[in-house]
Amino acid sequence: MHFGRKEPTKALQTKEVRPGLDAKSVVREARYTFVRGLGWAGVMSGFITVLQLTVPLFMLQVHDRVINSQSTDTLILLLVIAIAAIILYGILDFLRALVFQEMAKSLLRRLNLPAISAAMRVALEKGSLHGTQVLRDLSDLRNFITGTTISSPLEAIWSPIFLGVMFALHPYYGIAGLVAVLTLIGLSLLGDLLVRQVTKEGTDANLRNIGDIGSTVSNAEAIEAMGMLPALSLRWRQAQIHASELLDVGNMRSKGMYSVTRSARFGMQIIVLAMGAYLVIIGETTPGAMIGGTVIMGRLLLPFDNVTRDWRAWVGAFSSWKRIRSMLEESQSEREIKPTPRSEGPLMVDNLVYAVPGSNVPVLRSINFELFPGEILGVVGPSAAGKSTLSRLLVGAAKPSAGGVYLDGHNAYLWERGSFGDMVGYLPQSVSLLNGTIRDNISRMRDANPRKVIDAARAAGVHEMIGRLPLGYDTPIGAGRHTLSGGQQQRIALARALYGWPRLLVLDEPNANLDAEGEASLIRAVRQASESGAMVVLIAHRQSIMQYAHKLLVMQDGRVKQFGERTDVIQSLSTDDDDVKSLPAVKRSQRNGGAA
Repeated sequence: MHFGRKEPTKALQTKEVRPGLDAKSVVREARYTFVRGLGWAGVMSGFITVLQLTVPLFMLQVHDRVINSQSTDTLILLLVIAIAAIILYGILDFLRALVFQEMAKSLLRRLNLPAISAAMRVALEKGSLHGTQVLRDLSDLRNFITGTTISSPLEAIWSPIFLGVMFALHPYYGIAGLVAVLTLIGLSLLGDLLVRQVTKEGTDANLRNIGDIGSTVSNAEAIEAMGMLPALSLRWRQAQIHASELLDVGNMRSKGMYSVTRSARFGMQIIVLAMGAYLVIIGETTPGAMIGGTVIMGRLLLPFDNVTRDWRAWVGAFSSWKRIRSMLEESQSEREIKPTPRSEGPLMVDNLVYAVPGSNVPVLRSINFELFPGEILGVVGPSAAGKSTLSRLLVGAAKPSAGGVYLDGHNAYLWERGSFGDMVGYLPQSVSLLNGTIRDNISRMRDANPRKVIDAARAAGVHEMIGRLPLGYDTPIGAGRHTLSGGQQQRIALARALYGWPRLLVLDEPNANLDAEGEASLIRAVRQASESGAMVVLIAHRQSIMQYAHKLLVMQDGRVKQFGERTDVIQSLSTDDDDVKSLPAVKRSQRNGGAA
């Protein structure tokens, strides 16, 4: 059973799951899928509710008709009908479970890729913890839909069927059932008022605490070395105690209200039984109706009892959906979804301004320069000058606050990621390899071209090292797998950047973890990329690699201090003592005869 809109063409099916699909369309399709699935499940719940009358009506008929008439034929007929109804009940209950399963599958099919794409954008702006929250929400939403709690309200909707039967048995039964239902609804609303706010505060506090712990784990080495763990543990403990106290209050209130609700339900059943006995005594109803009415009363109140118990699951699922929808809408990509033709022209940075989202203080201000095919640009400057931020903007990993980065006239940030990525090689300052094989990492997790993989590895000077590993290029790396040194990771990441010989190569501190041999391989790779027509941007402190730059960009306080041909920039800086102090390597090279 398919709960989404049917797609007439393959193209539309592909578009359905593209990360670049309009966020409103994704949300609308997901909402349609959910509502349609609930509609099907609701209809089935109606039939299931009717079939739940089988047992009490069977008891009524056996007591009032079979026993009085002593008719075995009637008993057999009733038994056959009851067994058939129970079998049909089981089939419909199973089909309803399949409906929920298909609904969950269809929702995930529509939301997975857009949500992951949104998570990536949020992670780039706010950190990985914020990005992974949407993935947890998707999992929670799926578990809720495929669980048992989702069906309780659907069964409660059909409670008028039970009320109608109770009124048919006797008006007093119907009135008692109506009062009982209203009582349980009132208790549920009261429980919601008592529990919702404190539970929300406790959950938010707990999530903040988990986020704080997770954000510090990445600095485990520094924490351990400087003995910061006891102080941090004390902070975490205090925050955890506060969150636990709030959650405990909410939990105790919830359990207390559920106990009250369940007691009220049992009390109502006893009252109906006593009332039925009285009606039998005065001759206004039959013993069979008394028994049947009592059983029907229990079936009438059970869904409301379950709703009271399970409402927190509904609130949690709604919160998960709200966060998913909010992330999709707030992080809606402005990027193209159609591939852009391969670039052959220059890189132009035009009045580039960048401020961290939520901040009014720019990290970069009015950055302007141009780089042509085959040129190597060295970016230098003191720490916190904005060099790494510039590298992220050059490869479209961050959105400019103003201005832009243009490759052959096309906006680098708005460019469709697949076609843009084919032309870009990026080595960030903090190198991280993905879970998979070395071949997977070098080929960027795509179907690997063996020749391109080996060419990239040779260019990065890592081919021989890979050959000495247990499984060569098929050696699994990542969490819990084969461990690589910092230099080995750096060189494999460099091979990944060089894969396919991209048009734009941005390397941020590429020689940070390299020995002399690794640095020599890096220099050869950079020169080879330049000779092939690529534009290379180098951010490095070691002077050895900067001597191969054609141009230098000197940054300070987020601005361009100097830009131009390497020798011209060095000559200009040699007359400025302050700038020379901030760039000791450049000055030293000039004094040695301009080798830089």
